[in-house]
Amino acid sequence: MTELAAKAARLDDTDQLAGVRERFVLDDTVYLDGNSLGALPASVPGRIEDVVRRQWGADRIGSWAEGGWWTAPERVGDRIAPLVQAASGQIVVGDSTSVNVFKAVVAAARMAAADGDGRREILVDGTTFPTDGYIAASAARMTGCTLRPVEPARLPDALGERTAVVLMNHVDYRTGRLHDLPALTAAVHAAGGYAVWDLCHSAGALPVGLDAHRVDLAVGCTYKYLNGGPGSPAFLYVRRDLQNRFDSPLPGWSSHAEPFRMGAEYTPASGAARGRVGTPDILSLLALEEALTVWDGVPVDAVRAKSLALTDFFLECVTAYVPAGLVEPLTPARHEERGSQVALRCPDAAEVMKRLIDSGVTGDVRPPDILRFGFAPLYTRFTDAERAARTLARTLRT
Repeated sequence: MTELAAKAARLDDTDQLAGVRERFVLDDTVYLDGNSLGALPASVPGRIEDVVRRQWGADRIGSWAEGGWWTAPERVGDRIAPLVQAASGQIVVGDSTSVNVFKAVVAAARMAAADGDGRREILVDGTTFPTDGYIAASAARMTGCTLRPVEPARLPDALGERTAVVLMNHVDYRTGRLHDLPALTAAVHAAGGYAVWDLCHSAGALPVGLDAHRVDLAVGCTYKYLNGGPGSPAFLYVRRDLQNRFDSPLPGWSSHAEPFRMGAEYTPASGAARGRVGTPDILSLLALEEALTVWDGVPVDAVRAKSLALTDFFLECVTAYVPAGLVEPLTPARHEERGSQVALRCPDAAEVMKRLIDSGVTGDVRPPDILRFGFAPLYTRFTDAERAARTLARTLRT
């Protein structure tokens, strides 16, 4: 056993979250792609079988009320709220991340227009996940705003009297760089704009502090670090004092104050329910609700501490095992600038990752040359990190 392998074993022995791994369905594969799709919580199949066989199969339409189907979007939102440090009643779950980004940006632009001070510019993270940029452009066209892509580091200097909305990713999906949500949100507010944050790569991996930092609106997916399953519904956060001003561009029947009255005129519901649109996607929504039980008794601060320890240790192993010059770390070394993944620039990244997967280490690739390794602290072990680095070194040597 190498010195680093022995260190990994010691770290696993003292890991306060080690027992949480047993709540997941895992095998001998080193799974470092939880930043794309979280592992399956072990209790989800049984919950879904009950939903399908009993609630749908036997109780049928009665489950909308008796099974709690109708109230699930807000109920599951309240399960997510502590994980992003928000009080209850501010998060609704439903639709995709993209749809919720659209709702949030358009609603923020409408609030800015209603403020009446001529703010007609939407700033978007110029390095963002492409869909966010596409949607921001569409939202700008719809609201009569102009769109300006800005690199996150230059955002404070780009803010001005025309700034209506700023859409930013909390963590860069390629490099794992963590942006300064508290400082950037404060800067947007000081400029008079509304801050919308995409939390897809931070919710469930680190403390976000939505309420403490007075974020206006936020969106996040649930199939990465929240382990909700492929295509599980996204969530939308609307700060409580803005909810009565939230003017959704998708005013569906489900967000009506009296949805079953079927009136011709739209009257929005109160609270987070304004973010609903149509019929909730019950099967995936209740799978997510069950998946969130893996968080019972798990402090988010402990998750963040383990995430940083895992990524530190993985980088230490890469430095020790991989011959110099074969990979280049892109993820920041400073903890305050790091999410929960490690990105390495590597020639022939796609072929390297294919061979890693064949050798029992699963990560992913972002073209043209980035290897991504996502560390989900609820189930990733230090021995996984050491084995992944050792396998990477062996693969690169051959």
